Amino acid sequence: MRVWAIANQKGGVGKTTTTLCLARNLADDARVLVVDLDPHASLTRAFGVPRQPPPIGTHEVFVAQTPSLDGLSRTTAIERLRLVAAQPALATLERRSATQPGLGMALQRALGGVSELYDHVLLDCPPTLSLLMVNALAAADCLVMPTQTDPLALHGLADMLRTADMVERSRKRPLMRAILPTLYDGRTGSGRQSLEHLYAGYEGLVWSDAIPVDTRLRDARSIAGNGPLTGRGAEAYRSALAWLHTRMAAAVPDDSAAVAA
Repeated sequence: MRVWAIANQKGGVGKTTTTLCLARNLADDARVLVVDLDPHASLTRAFGVPRQPPPIGTHEVFVAQTPSLDGLSRTTAIERLRLVAAQPALATLERRSATQPGLGMALQRALGGVSELYDHVLLDCPPTLSLLMVNALAAADCLVMPTQTDPLALHGLADMLRTADMVERSRKRPLMRAILPTLYDGRTGSGRQSLEHLYAGYEGLVWSDAIPVDTRLRDARSIAGNGPLTGRGAEAYRSALAWLHTRMAAAVPDDSAAVAA
């Protein structure tokens, strides 16, 4: 089982769209679990889960004595793809962590119980450095950082990489990093210049292409449905996934590389 954290410490970079598109493509031939760690629950809403009553889901990972992550999951319209929903109560966990030690590893412990059930787990993280993001980075094999091709987004990326370094030192095992340029508009000088800065500043970490702006990817609910993903944005995500597979296969031992491929 491979665990992917989809994260950036800046909002509006296409994080949830990236999670959905990667998960949809992985589910073509693998068992996939997506875990919504964002209290705003955009991923959960995309799958049509109602706000009321609050669904069971990710919050229980941190408050239940022995949570079963598979037991907290629900089916989606997509075959082989299941969801663990988010709830607004996730926003209260920072206060809880002050009096309940060990919460920083809660998600990793829960994931240990589903390692035989799924081939890939994708963690959709909140856009802030928090207990939830630290949990995701502690548990992940690969950190995927969607980064809008915009000057302000590049600052958020630098913060995200510093956080990844910090968590990697603490957990004492490598955390593979991959940068996906997103929301790229080649008609603007700002977009072209930002993409050039990504390539120049993060050689070896950044995908050599970019996810273009595509109106067909604006409605997350349509991506979470079972209809085909079409358009240049969807095609770009398929190419990005192939690149991520190659990077991950090179980063893991030979006996487990087949799982990532």
